[in-house]
Amino acid sequence: MNELDGMRAIMPRIKPEWVDQILVADGQSTDGTQEYAREHGYDLVVQSKKGGRHAFVEGFRKVKGDIVITFSPNGKSVPELIPQLIEKMNEGYDMVIASRYLPLSKSADDHFVSAFANWFFTTAINLLFGGRYTDAMVLYRAYRTRLFYELELDQAEHHAPEKLFGIVIGIEPLLSIRAAKRKLGVTEIPGDEPARIGGVNKFPKISGGLAYLFQMIRELWHWK
Repeated sequence: MNELDGMRAIMPRIKPEWVDQILVADGQSTDGTQEYAREHGYDLVVQSKKGGRHAFVEGFRKVKGDIVITFSPNGKSVPELIPQLIEKMNEGYDMVIASRYLPLSKSADDHFVSAFANWFFTTAINLLFGGRYTDAMVLYRAYRTRLFYELELDQAEHHAPEKLFGIVIGIEPLLSIRAAKRKLGVTEIPGDEPARIGGVNKFPKISGGLAYLFQMIRELWHWK
């Protein structure tokens, strides 16, 4: 939502031959983001409901390919990693994560609180669900499109933590948890996270963290 500055800086770096479709999920922007997407021929979904999870639910209905790369145009996802993600997926993995915490990678957007939260949730997911992640929370990753539905990430059950804490959350922690539970083929590549370009981080960290914690505890007994 309202990421026009980032779109102008980042999207020209994505080479058309890398992907078959560029799909923009827009949370009702008012800064010209929608117009930019249309002008450049990107497929556009204007969300009927705002928030990260709704971007996935509404956007995945329009995904055409067998593999999806979830990517932010706010500067924090490095476009030049796209070929590496695709190359790894072609080796047969179900999901490949661009990890901010593997050796040789770094995050310019992290501060003490966010770094601790990422460490805490990633460690908890590894211990509780058998994951082997260094970065279970990051948006930037590639995975089989069918997993969104096979792992039931589109279901209304996610409303509980959202209603409890008054926030719309993302799908990344739950995707990581359920991929670990299913023992899917997952690997990571190093992926720097540069500083944000324009826009504003709209995710409330305290209520968001509590919602993710609630969701994680619920997963211990709730999902097969």
